[in-house]
Amino acid sequence: MTGLVGTGLTNSLVLQDNGGDNLTVSANGNFTFATKITGCSGSTSASGVSSTSCGVYSVSILTQPLGLTCTITNGSGTATGNISNVLVNCTSTNSSASRHFAYVANAGDGTVSQYTIASNGTLTAMTTPTVMAGTTPYSVTVDPLGKFAYVANSGSDNVSEYTIDASSGALTLTGTVTAGTTPYSITIANISGQEYAYVANEGANTISQYTIGSTGTLTPMNPSTVASGTNPYFVTVDPLGKYVYVANEGNNTISQYTIGTGGALTPMATATIASGANPYSITIANISGQEYAYVANSNTTNLVNNSSSISQYTVGATGALTPMNPATVAAGTNPVSVTVDNSGQYAYVANFGSNNVSQYTIGSGGALTAMSSASVAAGTSPYSITIDPLSQFIYVANYGGYNVSQYTIGAGGVLTPIASSTTVVAGTHPISVITAQ
Repeated sequence: MTGLVGTGLTNSLVLQDNGGDNLTVSANGNFTFATKITGCSGSTSASGVSSTSCGVYSVSILTQPLGLTCTITNGSGTATGNISNVLVNCTSTNSSASRHFAYVANAGDGTVSQYTIASNGTLTAMTTPTVMAGTTPYSVTVDPLGKFAYVANSGSDNVSEYTIDASSGALTLTGTVTAGTTPYSITIANISGQEYAYVANEGANTISQYTIGSTGTLTPMNPSTVASGTNPYFVTVDPLGKYVYVANEGNNTISQYTIGTGGALTPMATATIASGANPYSITIANISGQEYAYVANSNTTNLVNNSSSISQYTVGATGALTPMNPATVAAGTNPVSVTVDNSGQYAYVANFGSNNVSQYTIGSGGALTAMSSASVAAGTSPYSITIDPLSQFIYVANYGGYNVSQYTIGAGGVLTPIASSTTVVAGTHPISVITAQ
């Protein structure tokens, strides 16, 4: 699987074998159908349909991902052993899908900076370089369809709503909706075409939940909130749109929920699981159908230390997290943000206290291993890290430097500062960065 990109990969692509055995593919890399094709003794295909030929397979596309057209090479034949040459490649279906944008929430001046992404990865401020947000905007996100943007404003206890111009990427503020006390983070899920939003309210120890209307307006669900752990800093949705996870900085736990009918959250049987000290963020990676979770443990109780870490978990069949062995890997000082590239091969962490980015390879079973160059320099107090939709570039919002660091992802996942412009100016205290197409 190649070319599967976008701001969200929920319900991205559904493949079939011999007209059945549906397989949702949400990440680039290898894919495997659940049911093995039988030989002549059974003459049964992977879908359970009788076949006159032994071992016949025929891979087809049931559902195309939004904004992309996927094609299959070597999709049919007769299997005499494992088949490894079926290739699926996706390309953009329209000109706007090939245009990429970046947005940065500036906590110090109540604005969102907006940029276009050049072919070499350089960010260029749009004609209107900033748009207004609420008081102390703490998190910016874009819906998986790339139509709307949302900003959680920690100082005004609300969420700003924006539409995204399909051609220019420019944001237009359309309204606000009330959140809980001190909303720190917001994420969006697209489930079978219906979108939902979830907001971590750090001061209320709750998660607000909303449905998203056709114009991007957020409407609170009933109930409007669910309980979290202490001081929830970050909320995220798994790539398949089945589970939600929250990093609770105040009591060193991760809350875990299932997404039910209508998008409502329900705590799992094990509602929380232990993390490291002061978890600031969490990301979920889908690697060849298996999901893994990584948590940045900032350990802010001890600002100069060697014990800051990344917790790593496998995601079980019910969505429950299980610590790997080892349960953590070392990071820089005070890691606050973690992300994984679309291929599921590399992970990157912004270290607030040591002004750098840790870089890892992801091995079998999802375990992280520091690269030979364990880190690259960032700006002052890097707070947020993100990857562009094609997994070619990395961007880091430097809270203390009032700018954004820019990198290319090279061979083996190693980051190299973009030579033409290693940083681009942002607003005051840039605290969150996201890319979109």
